[in-house]
Amino acid sequence: MKCQSDNQTLAVIPALHQCGGKVTCSIQLITDSQVWIETFPAEKFSRKNKCIDIGRNHFSLYGMELSIHTEELAVEGRLSYGALTPLKYDIMGPFSLVPFMECRHSVWSMQHLVFGRIMLNGESYEFEHALGYWEGDRGYSFPKKYVWTHCFFRGGSLMLSVAEISVLGFPFIGKGISFTGVIGIVWWRGKEFRFATYLGARVVENADGRLRVVQKGMELEVRLLETGGYPLKAPELGNMVRTIHESASCRAFYRLHIQGESVFAFETERASFEYEYS
Repeated sequence: MKCQSDNQTLAVIPALHQCGGKVTCSIQLITDSQVWIETFPAEKFSRKNKCIDIGRNHFSLYGMELSIHTEELAVEGRLSYGALTPLKYDIMGPFSLVPFMECRHSVWSMQHLVFGRIMLNGESYEFEHALGYWEGDRGYSFPKKYVWTHCFFRGGSLMLSVAEISVLGFPFIGKGISFTGVIGIVWWRGKEFRFATYLGARVVENADGRLRVVQKGMELEVRLLETGGYPLKAPELGNMVRTIHESASCRAFYRLHIQGESVFAFETERASFEYEYS
C-alpha cells in the first residue's frame, strides 16, 4: 500500500507467512530513506475479504490505521482513501487459473487519493490530496529474476513487471518449467493500457535497469537512472528469508509509444523500482 505526496513516500506491507506448520505475520514500512520490519505472532492476524488486522493495525478498502510501539519503532496514525481505481479484470489473466505458480500478483487500485497523517519515529508523514497505489502478492517464492516498477505521473499511474516465472516448480513436484512473463498497466486519463504475456507482450530489452516491452503496436520503455534501494524481506519456499532491494522513490525515465507515436515521455524522481537478476 503505497502513499506518496510531492515530497514524501510511505509504503506499508502487511503479510502472513506459512511454512512447515509455522505461521507468523509481519508489517514492513518503507520510506524514501529507510525500511523497518516488525513481526507478530500468528494469533495477531485476522482477515475478512480485503480487510486485514495485525494487532492494533488495520488495513481496508477505506484506508489504514497504524499503531506499533517497540524499542526501535514508534508508529501511530490513520490514513483515509478516496475511491479506488480497480482493473477491468485480474492482472494475471488466464494465468490466475494455472496451478502451482510460485507467485501470483494482484492490483487492487492503480490510483486513489490519500488523506491523513502518520507519525513514524518522531517524523510526521502528512498526506493531503496525495496519491495511493495498492497491489499484492501471494505464493511460496518471489521469482528468481524480475524487474518491477511503479510510478504516478500527471494524469495517471503505471506499473510494469517482467519476471522469470516458474510453473509446476513446487519442491514436492520437481523442477518444473519457466518462462519470461510480463504484466503491466498504464492507467492514463481514465483509460487502461494493458501489457501482458497472454496478450502477446514481448521483452526486447531487459538489462541494467533498462526495460523495453512491445505488444501489438504499443511499446513501453523504462530506464532506472540511479542505483540504490533498501532491503526488504521476501519469501523463498515459504520462508521469509530472502532479502530483496527496493527504492520507494528514485529517479527513472518512462516512455509510451502507440502506433509509432509518442504518447508520453518523462523523467521523475518519485518512481518506485525493484530488480533482482541473481
